[in-house]
Amino acid sequence: MNSFFFYDLETSGTNPRTSRIMQFGGQRTDMDLNPIGKSYNLYIKMTEDILPDPEAIMITGITPQKTLADGLTEAEFLKLFHKEIATPGTIFVGFNSVRFDDEFMRFLHYRNFYDPYEWQWLGDKSRWDLLDVSRMTRALRPEGILWPVGSDGKNSNKLELLASINKLKHRSAHDALSDVEVTIELAKLLKNKQPKLFDYLLNLRNKRRVQEVVSKEKLFVYTSGKYSGEFEKTTVVTVLSEHPQGQAVLVYDLRHDPEAFLSMSPEQIAEAWKYTKDETAIRLPVKTLKFNRCPAIAPLGVLNEKSLERLNIDLNVFEKHRQKLDGKFSQKVLKALEIMDKKRQTSLVYDEQDIDGLLYDDFFPKQDQAIMRAVRLAEPTEIKPEDFTFKDTRLKTLLPLYKARNYPKSLNKEEHFAWRQFIERKLTRGGEKSPIALYKTRIKELGQRTDLTLNQKGSLDDLIRWEKKLELVIN
Repeated sequence: MNSFFFYDLETSGTNPRTSRIMQFGGQRTDMDLNPIGKSYNLYIKMTEDILPDPEAIMITGITPQKTLADGLTEAEFLKLFHKEIATPGTIFVGFNSVRFDDEFMRFLHYRNFYDPYEWQWLGDKSRWDLLDVSRMTRALRPEGILWPVGSDGKNSNKLELLASINKLKHRSAHDALSDVEVTIELAKLLKNKQPKLFDYLLNLRNKRRVQEVVSKEKLFVYTSGKYSGEFEKTTVVTVLSEHPQGQAVLVYDLRHDPEAFLSMSPEQIAEAWKYTKDETAIRLPVKTLKFNRCPAIAPLGVLNEKSLERLNIDLNVFEKHRQKLDGKFSQKVLKALEIMDKKRQTSLVYDEQDIDGLLYDDFFPKQDQAIMRAVRLAEPTEIKPEDFTFKDTRLKTLLPLYKARNYPKSLNKEEHFAWRQFIERKLTRGGEKSPIALYKTRIKELGQRTDLTLNQKGSLDDLIRWEKKLELVIN
């Protein structure tokens, strides 16, 4: 039987390649959103090679010392996660989880010798995200729900604002379990007020359903954070081409007349495709729609008179824009994508300290899966590089780090020395702009603020103590 597992993370920063999960909150519910079993509110120990983002710590109040006192190691957490949480039929749900929390969970699995993806699909498991559900509901069927405006006067779909205006119980923003509880309440509100749209979008967690909509419709509605908030993050798009990497398509936002782009060369298109903060710049309105990211898409039939007016959609104009697009333009867009990918690859320079971020370099070979399992089951003292022969060289590099991070007391003299050297190289590379130098500078800057609360001052004091502890490790 399917069940929802709502979860949320608090992390040491925003980059899943370099930051770490510090708190995991979760609650299972049945398909009617009634809680099942116990809730989870777990901390995960920070390791000595990580410098948390001071701003993140100021927001959550979770310090490295808190995780060391009350937390599990990553390996301990994942054993619990796979035994109790990632059970068959589980639908993992969060608020902006597909782009944020799920990424942190994938990198967590990667570092700890688990397949990074199986937890989300094997055994009839799947994932879903309420952020785009909320956005599309606001855009297409807003009736019955109060929709907030941010302090800047613009429409906002932040969880804490949705909770406040709709009087949903929310004990503490930026606390993982509290955010889980309010996300469940928001799901109940969306399901109660707009059940058809809720169930329709729930079914789109299946990538085959997404492919059906994309292949069947010449034009379709698409809600995404990449689109303008002026029109509720929603537009009408058409498919330009399949994505070269598969399981995705390139779509064109028909709100924009393509005339200005048709005569461009692939190099010019690549330049126009780049993100820029310059709001006056003409940017290519092409986006990748990935089938496995639960995209909020729908046939044109969902648009009624009210939503057409609210979203400023004139289907006659949009169709004229579509007719200007042709195969020649699509080929130039694909060439531009190739140019951008080549530039991105040539700019990447990796060394040992980057190993934690190489998840997407390739899938783990099948022949390594059994060896990875053996690593997870091994006693700490049995984890020796010479006893595990991997085809994937990433795993060979990760193995001593896995042991040092999860079982530091098991390290022999040589392993302990190698771990300290790794930390030193990682934290001090870059000289005056090294991670530890930037960390100290930022803490000093934050300490000069006059609006800090007592809790924030306490967090900064803990971060200073953390830096001093690491200085002892590397000196």
